[in-house]
Amino acid sequence: MKSNYPYIIKLAFSLICVTILVYWLKVLEDILVPLFVAIILAMALYPIDKWLEKKGMGRVYAITISLILFMVVTACLIWLASNQIVSFGEMLPQLQQKFTTLFADCQKLAERYLHVGRNTQIAKLKQYGQGIIGGGGGSFFSSALSTTGNMLGNLSLIPIYMFFLLYYRDFFKMFFYKVFPNVRRYTIDTVLTKIYEVVHSYLTGLITVTVIVGTLNTMGLLILGIDYAVFFGFLAAALLIIPFIGILIGSILPIIVALITKDSPMYAVGVAGVFIFVQFLEGNFITPQVVGSKISINGLVAIIALLLGSALWGIAGMALSLPTTAILKVIFDSVHELKPYGYLLGEPDHNRILQEKKKRMSEFMPDLVETITETTEDVKSLVKRRKKATKSSE
Repeated sequence: MKSNYPYIIKLAFSLICVTILVYWLKVLEDILVPLFVAIILAMALYPIDKWLEKKGMGRVYAITISLILFMVVTACLIWLASNQIVSFGEMLPQLQQKFTTLFADCQKLAERYLHVGRNTQIAKLKQYGQGIIGGGGGSFFSSALSTTGNMLGNLSLIPIYMFFLLYYRDFFKMFFYKVFPNVRRYTIDTVLTKIYEVVHSYLTGLITVTVIVGTLNTMGLLILGIDYAVFFGFLAAALLIIPFIGILIGSILPIIVALITKDSPMYAVGVAGVFIFVQFLEGNFITPQVVGSKISINGLVAIIALLLGSALWGIAGMALSLPTTAILKVIFDSVHELKPYGYLLGEPDHNRILQEKKKRMSEFMPDLVETITETTEDVKSLVKRRKKATKSSE
């Protein structure tokens, strides 16, 4: 039964619903972000939990062991990163000395070419520093500390969320059966399976790409002789979780270190060249080959999703933008009325479209030739009959 409401009313209702949804997503950010992260990580742990249950282990024990493995791996990664940061901290006195020398050179250049005295430069810097501290700087730092504390508190809830999501997975599936009673259970299971495959492929692909990109970054930095090449290389690779700009953010610190620790600025140019080259390889060859067609989202939609996620939830929103968009695409592709939007989110496969056109043409050509042949024979027979009729009339 079709709705009799005008299109403008339905559009206005849809916009109001979207506005309310975005408002509550923003208000409940501290609750929803850890929950969304837990959902994605629970999908990543599901194969381990399923394997343990197949071995005869109870669900509670299987989930507990999976979570312990996850936390051990996370703790090891944090420990390795902390060791690198401590080692990098030992380099700070040298960096400070180099920075002092560089600052003195900049003062000389400003005095020579801009005709600004050193006393004036120092006075301006003190003025700016007092403005930062007195004009809201204290509140900024206190706000930053408060935000960090809240974030750590919320992150501690992620393992608890993961446990219950894995434990009640059949319960949630029954919930979807009851929400959509008119839809076959096979269809719902297919959609849920596709969502799981998309998220799992994204996570495994992201880890693989991070390892490959981190290795390439490290090799490039080692060739240039940059200190702590492993730390900087894998730090930039880990920031790939923020699409497009993550590796660029990760390249800033090694470029600064190269400027301070090396005698020639060409080392900093070389570092930038390494990261740009690796970024090119990652975007055009590594990620398409590793992730494949599982995350088939076109570049424009990915950029828009990245900006919307950043505006909504900051860095967490940027990290969650791609898997969330991929999940939405699976849902849109499964609902008949929303398939055009799923097509819009996807990446056009020009080769597949061309092959389909060739296939249709190859199927159409025999029919066309047969039709032309039959038409030609009919025309010939018609001409012959007319000639016979003309001769008989004569």
